[in-house]
Amino acid sequence: MKATPGELSPWWRYSLVITIIFGLTVLVWLTVRTYHFAPPIPDKVTGPGGVTVMTAKDIRDGQEVFLRYGLMQNGSVWGHGAYLGPDFSAEYLHALAVAAGPALKQNHYDQQTGILTFTEVEAATFEKQVERWTAYFAEPTGNAGLPAKYITDPVELRHLTAFFAWTAWASVANRPGKLYSYTNNFPYEPLAGNTLTADAVLWSALSLIALLGGIAGALVAFGKFDFLGWKGRSGHVHPMMLPGVATESQRATIKFFAVVAVLFFAQVMVGAVVAHYRADPGKFYGIDLSQVAPSHIMRTWHLQLAIFWIVTAYIAGGLFLASGLGGSEPRWQVRGINLLFVALLLVVIGSLVGEWMGVKQLLGPLWFWLGHQGWEYLDLGRAWQIMLVVGLVLWLVLLVRAMAPARQNPKQRQIALLFLYAAAAIPLFYLPSMFFGSTTNLAVVDSWRFWIVHLWVEGFLELFVTVMVALIFFQLGVMSHTNVERVIYLDAILYLGSGIIGTGHHWYWTGQTTMTMALSAVFSAMEVVPLTLLTLDAWDFIKLTESECGACELPVSLPHKWTVHFLMAVGFWNFVGAGVFGFLINLPVISFYEVGTILTTNHGHTAMMGVFGMLAFALMVSAFRQVLDNQQWQRVEKLVRVSFWGLNIGLALMVVLSLLPGGIWQLWDVLTNGYWHARGAEFMNQPFVRRLEWLRLPGDAVFIALGAAPMALAAVMTYRFTQANRGRRHEADHVHSHLA
Repeated sequence: MKATPGELSPWWRYSLVITIIFGLTVLVWLTVRTYHFAPPIPDKVTGPGGVTVMTAKDIRDGQEVFLRYGLMQNGSVWGHGAYLGPDFSAEYLHALAVAAGPALKQNHYDQQTGILTFTEVEAATFEKQVERWTAYFAEPTGNAGLPAKYITDPVELRHLTAFFAWTAWASVANRPGKLYSYTNNFPYEPLAGNTLTADAVLWSALSLIALLGGIAGALVAFGKFDFLGWKGRSGHVHPMMLPGVATESQRATIKFFAVVAVLFFAQVMVGAVVAHYRADPGKFYGIDLSQVAPSHIMRTWHLQLAIFWIVTAYIAGGLFLASGLGGSEPRWQVRGINLLFVALLLVVIGSLVGEWMGVKQLLGPLWFWLGHQGWEYLDLGRAWQIMLVVGLVLWLVLLVRAMAPARQNPKQRQIALLFLYAAAAIPLFYLPSMFFGSTTNLAVVDSWRFWIVHLWVEGFLELFVTVMVALIFFQLGVMSHTNVERVIYLDAILYLGSGIIGTGHHWYWTGQTTMTMALSAVFSAMEVVPLTLLTLDAWDFIKLTESECGACELPVSLPHKWTVHFLMAVGFWNFVGAGVFGFLINLPVISFYEVGTILTTNHGHTAMMGVFGMLAFALMVSAFRQVLDNQQWQRVEKLVRVSFWGLNIGLALMVVLSLLPGGIWQLWDVLTNGYWHARGAEFMNQPFVRRLEWLRLPGDAVFIALGAAPMALAAVMTYRFTQANRGRRHEADHVHSHLA
């Protein structure tokens, strides 16, 4: 089938559909395999003489204790979780390794009877570990800021230790018929024989070949064809988005952006408290915060607020752009937007309060539904998750209504449909966050959890933002509808072609087989390809701002300068944070030693803030410029300018002064002393490590004072201007009506 002149070939659409079907088929297959190959939870664990040490119920109850008290926001298991406290599975394993050594590799689990037999050393270690964790939860200075005497119930402590014991056993006992454990020998513990596997080395090498081949192919395509990338258009280039000209729906979204700025400021302030807990867990400048604002609830809020403000910005940006493209106001649209705003506030405030009440044990049996669900990044209670999905569906309905006129326009129809398809994926692919419960096998949980952390966030959310960015340039009048469609298809194929299966790079060490490692490593390495191309996009963004009218040969001044600047920042941080720092830790041969260290934090900050955060601010600034007149914008622009440089310089200082050197130092300690040591208090209490943590202060100060604060002021000021403008419009309408 050939495209008509001026239209895009249908093979772009076919290629994207094939890419998505192939990627999701493989990802679903890998996820289903997890149910079959997850480390088994034994019905009973017995010691010498057949004495029962623990049961399956004890282990599952211990997992619920782990979740109910929010301990995944204190330490980690199998490398996933928070980095304030230790990796619980690694520390337990080290205690076993000191006592039993490589003998732990022998698997004493009987698949027929469901009984796991502990040796005398393993049974004795379990009893000692109950004492170890009882002491750990007693004192805030020793557990990185948890409340004093946080867990004191002997039964809960015994169950929690049973859960840790199971995670340690699964990480060292050889998988039946294999020479490596259920977690592919993670964590690194040479005393127990947990060393890097041959598969990890092999697939790291092969993934490098895939990366080089992918980059070569992409560069050849860019060299051969002149229609790839964010190219401009010829002919009359005049902006269609005129500042000060906005619909009522667009003005109604400004309150969303004001909330975004407030949530962002709150998030960075909470993040500063979390960073202080790492530098000095005892006191916060002489104040004991552990009883009121313990470290694990602060880290919970730091992550949840980040997700909330970024997603809120995308929701508002989608509504803003949909209204601009549609060009008309459906009946009751503003009321629907206001209803969505109220629902969003309810979910945000309700879930944050619920998380605090949950870890304080104030919700009883409702902790999982209304409190702190316990899974990192998915901490909000299940009821709040359901409400969030309902809100996203309402948002999608509002988008469909706003886009109705554009779907009838031949030049806008394809863009509008792509926009709506990308938007529909957001509520749809959030559903896997509800495919597990509090007692589901940990390996299965992590499979579904990273469908959200990676596939939902880095896949479909980023795809939706790509569509919105292309739509911005289309509405600015500097890209033809054909180029916009091509950009969307190209980026979607590149993102999802590598990113869907690449989700599995989070699963190397979470109880999955080497098949998962093989496919995930190869496709994850190729995720760098689209990120490399985004550096070319950054240059194209500059070229787009220098457009000229082909007919009158005059330069055209685009009114959205700072929107483009933030998009250029996205291109930079996408390559550095997601590309370089992401690739640094994604190869199995590196991830085996690195996962759960400060290098992960380094990647997380530069990718989450540098990419998704800067994209959110690009949308926000675009909306601000659109609803304000020139005089109002001049006042707001000064704050936006300061914020742009403050955010980027502050983030760079965090990386250069603290996160990157701290991560490299911690990686060296893993290689030298073992994973348990680099994640433990002995490493964190070293004077040099403490100094590196304190060196976060200059970057944080710049980021907060010159980045977050000015943007919050700009948002509040813009909201006040829009309210004042609305009042003047209503007064003018009243006068005209009276005169008539």
